[in-house]
Amino acid sequence: MPVARRVLGEGHQITLMLRKIYGDSLCRADGATLDDVREAVETLEDTERTARRVLGAAHPTTVGIERSLRESRQVLSAHEKAHTRGVPVKVNIVRIKPPGK
Repeated sequence: MPVARRVLGEGHQITLMLRKIYGDSLCRADGATLDDVREAVETLEDTERTARRVLGAAHPTTVGIERSLRESRQVLSAHEKAHTRGVPVKVNIVRIKPPGK
């Protein structure tokens, strides 16, 4: 990703998608730690801000990043609750499609 950021720029759509994929991967990896999920949320928050500024709120890339951010925040919440109880967590993300899609 550092090369994409340097060559393409922070706000290039490819850079934004690479960062989204990185955040998704961190969050969804088997054995993802609490720190991994926190890093995923931080990455997606930063990426969402940049996408919103560069592409606009209605752009499909921005919408996808926002969805990933919401899901990652849910996973983080589950990890934090499990961590305080001292139990391992296994989170499956299920995407619910709106009617007609």
